Amino acid sequence: MKIVVIGGTGHVGTYLVPGLVTAGHEVISVSRQKRKPYADHAAWADVKQLVIDRDEEDSKKTFGKKIAKLSPDVVIDMICFTPESARLIAEALNGKVQHFLQCGTIWIHGFSEQVPTDETQPRKPFGDYGIKKAAIESWLLSYSRMTGFPATILHPGHIVGPGWIPLNPAGNFNPDVYKTLAAGKELALPNLGMETVHHVHAEDVAQSFIKAINYRNNAIGESFHVVSPQALTLRGYATAMVEWFGREAKLKFLPWEKWKKTVIVKDADATWDHIAHSPNCSIEKAKKLINYNPRYTSLQAVQEAVKYLLENKLI
Repeated sequence: MKIVVIGGTGHVGTYLVPGLVTAGHEVISVSRQKRKPYADHAAWADVKQLVIDRDEEDSKKTFGKKIAKLSPDVVIDMICFTPESARLIAEALNGKVQHFLQCGTIWIHGFSEQVPTDETQPRKPFGDYGIKKAAIESWLLSYSRMTGFPATILHPGHIVGPGWIPLNPAGNFNPDVYKTLAAGKELALPNLGMETVHHVHAEDVAQSFIKAINYRNNAIGESFHVVSPQALTLRGYATAMVEWFGREAKLKFLPWEKWKKTVIVKDADATWDHIAHSPNCSIEKAKKLINYNPRYTSLQAVQEAVKYLLENKLI
């Protein structure tokens, strides 16, 4: 099949595009700028790469039409962030593709209530990103039911992989947290450290898209969580990482109002966003319907990423 991947050189595309080529598909990667994927793979030599600025084309209502002109059998959209953008591409592709897959986010759920959260639970998103992604899901699945548009939405957690800094045990992206743990120094965590984060390796996200294509009949008209088998508490995450560094855990816990004063505003804002969500999602639906089988646990994914950062002196 001919498959167009929009956002093909990003975190997930680094694994997804070679996986599709290896499976025998003709792949066209569409990105807004020329850039190399995070990891080299011989399969990229067989990929046609196009540069299209989505924002610019959406402003002219031409992006979806340009994708349709490529005559794809399948379109994978990794970078849709507004309901209007989703509507434009879906309407342009309706009746012209066998399958349309879109990347969502587990933040469509907002606060965790009953955990592990499954796909049937009500959407109560907060924050611009989660609200817009939930609106996209709602519209796209409704459009699929009403018109037969063959849509599937896959909702990843915190995506991890070699080449970028993973969400750390303090709930933000400051690499100094790993330095503190590696040195065996004391690390302060907010509250009791019992809030959760739910990672997923980019390779496993790529796997979910390929599996959804393979199990198309089960996937169309559905949305799926795509995360590791288990979420981590901040306390558990920090303890596991410090032990991985060969040190003993030295953790302290501060009430939020005190803790946020120990870090810069950017880090405090990121931490609040993550611990307010405290995601802990089920993958049972994806396992059952599309045979999703994550290769990495949360810790394995994070440790691979941190090992890369250390070996390349990025932290």
